[in-house]
Amino acid sequence: MKITLLAVGKTHDTYLREGIEKYLKRLGHYVNFAFIETKDIKTTKGLTPEEQSRMEGAIILKYLHPSDFVILLDEHGKEFTSKKFSTFIEKKLIESLPHLVFVIGGPYGFGKEVENRANESLSLSQMTFAHEMVRLITLEQIYRAFTIIKGEPYHHD
Repeated sequence: MKITLLAVGKTHDTYLREGIEKYLKRLGHYVNFAFIETKDIKTTKGLTPEEQSRMEGAIILKYLHPSDFVILLDEHGKEFTSKKFSTFIEKKLIESLPHLVFVIGGPYGFGKEVENRANESLSLSQMTFAHEMVRLITLEQIYRAFTIIKGEPYHHD
């Protein structure tokens, strides 16, 4: 199985880019993993939140294939503990899905087209995080899931 984290826009903060690189390198030991940042929409002034979400959605959909299992990172999605998330990942591995894609949208969430394409929706917390920070948190949780699956000492109960 391949796993991809697809995020709208670029990561600008150096400390986040460094953290992302750290976990991408670690994840390479467990799974074929890709991190894709889409191009930013150049001019968002004058756009309504719905228009911006729709434009970002069109970009997201270009990266998705019909066989992809798509999980939106969304505040209204299902919440997991880290252990339950590892069980979720392990089930997807057992199901032999060819490609699992986690998607981080822009500041106004996802347009209807992307929501309709998604197989699942996942929330990292009831709190709101900066979208660039969500990238690092998601990568760390996917890495943590693999260490739990493998019985390695990274996660402590």
